[in-house]
Amino acid sequence: MQVVKEGESFTVGGMKVKTFPVTHSIPDAMGVAIETKWGDVVITGDIKLVHEGGKVVVEERASWEKVGLNNNLVLLCDSTNADREGFSASESLVYETLDTIIRAATGRLIIGTFASQFDRLISIIKTCEETGKKVVMEGRSIKTNIDIAIAAKLLEVKPHTFINAGDIGDYPSDKIVVLSTGAQGEEFAALMRMATDKHKQIILTERDTVVLSSSIIPGNEIAVQKLKDNIYRKNVRVINYKGSHVHSSGHGNAGELVWVHQAVKPKFLVPVHGHHYHLKSHMYAAVENGFPKDHIVVPDNGTIIDIKNGTELIRHTVKIPTELMMVDGFTVGIKQEVVLRDRLTLAQDGMFVIIATVNSKTGKLRKSPDIISRGFVYLRENQQLLSEARVLIKRTVEKETEGMNPIDLDMVKDQLTDVVSGFLMQKTQKTPMVIPVLIGV
Repeated sequence: MQVVKEGESFTVGGMKVKTFPVTHSIPDAMGVAIETKWGDVVITGDIKLVHEGGKVVVEERASWEKVGLNNNLVLLCDSTNADREGFSASESLVYETLDTIIRAATGRLIIGTFASQFDRLISIIKTCEETGKKVVMEGRSIKTNIDIAIAAKLLEVKPHTFINAGDIGDYPSDKIVVLSTGAQGEEFAALMRMATDKHKQIILTERDTVVLSSSIIPGNEIAVQKLKDNIYRKNVRVINYKGSHVHSSGHGNAGELVWVHQAVKPKFLVPVHGHHYHLKSHMYAAVENGFPKDHIVVPDNGTIIDIKNGTELIRHTVKIPTELMMVDGFTVGIKQEVVLRDRLTLAQDGMFVIIATVNSKTGKLRKSPDIISRGFVYLRENQQLLSEARVLIKRTVEKETEGMNPIDLDMVKDQLTDVVSGFLMQKTQKTPMVIPVLIGV
């Protein structure tokens, strides 16, 4: 493994790749610039800007202006918050807000945040040390990242700053700050366990304050709402990013992205990272601020883009395959929806296998059909259901084969599956996978 520090270069194949520091919610984030004979391909990764009231700080400005000194052919730029105008809230404002909340707390303070927010965690811990408060870490990822911060000398902790959850009762409630995972509503994370009275050491009370120091990741809306409802049922005071500056996104707003365009000065722009409307919002912001529209490509996953001779932007109609790949035992291939759907059915309602021997001349059953149930019902306790099912199977097979010459068992199987599935649904409100095995003799 080759470790690369910001500002260093390395070679991949025949290409030289240069790195430069960027600001994100994690420390030591870097963007890359790939050298070509027509100019650099600049890839920002996840970015925001360090600013004070919309004015970019000197160090941040100098870093981007250094990138802009190169001949930059194309910029692939983060678009996650491109639909938001202006500049995002600065992290320094978040630090100030959390500092005020910690100092003013008259009861226990539970702060739910992303474990990857190193600087925020460090800021909280330092404020706790200044105010004589004890810190409880709840969540494996937070503990791991704090250990990393200490090992990397990003954080120096005074003795006895950290205590275990089991020792909370030994200290006044206003001297306790809990750093917790689970602000996205994860079912088994520490914060959700507290909210549902499943945590062994921490039971929420009316004197507690919960700070949700994170925004909602798209797709987690229902889980986060469930978490908030559970917390509010405890009559706990809740502070979140909508009512207070307790969180700042790691992705820049449209104003920051336009500032980056102007600093880097690329010939072409490719908005990346986000839903299509994020990418289009990025394009609109760029065009409104003077970037030529015909020098921008809004891609889809798999889009192939050529820049011919450094002057002409070509978007191909053919795309690279981008379907999800599934590793299934020794098989690696495109995700098969039918296979996954069948497995989901089996997991939820089990299977109901019918084995019947059919006279291939008359269509009559040679004997009562055998039935195998797995994950559906316990056969010994459902003899009445099985008896009715056998009668239905016999009647259905003989009805479908009546007058059929030659007998088409595949057609009979399809009809039998539908009839038995409906019967089982009516009797049990379950939909097991029905598998008929008809043997013609």
